[in-house]
Parts: sequence; structure tokens; C-alpha cells
Amino acid sequence: MLYWALIFLVIALIAGLFGFGGIASASAGIAQILFFIFLVLLVVSLIMYFVRGRGTRV
Repeated sequence: MLYWALIFLVIALIAGLFGFGGIASASAGIAQILFFIFLVLLVVSLIMYFVRGRGTRV
């Protein structure tokens, strides 16, 4: 998901460079949404990791 956020960020930067404001704005918005979803999933994964422990202990 972070990969797609970076792709949309690059598209937004290129579109902004060439003066396509609408496309740049939309791509930047999508990149921002995907990045925040990625961060939320990362935090949830870290919380689950620490709550569950480091795996099964034998």
C-alpha cells in the first residue's frame, strides 16, 4: 500500500510540474489517504504484536 501511495505522489508531482492542477490535486489526495491507511495498519499491527507476544513458547 505504501508503494501505491508513492506512485500517486509521483503522479501528483509530475502533473503539478506540467500545470495539470486538477490531476495533481486528485493524485495528492489519493496518496495522502493511502499513506494514512498504511500508518493506521502499521500501528494496529504493532499493537497486535505486543499484545500477543513474540509467538509460541516451547
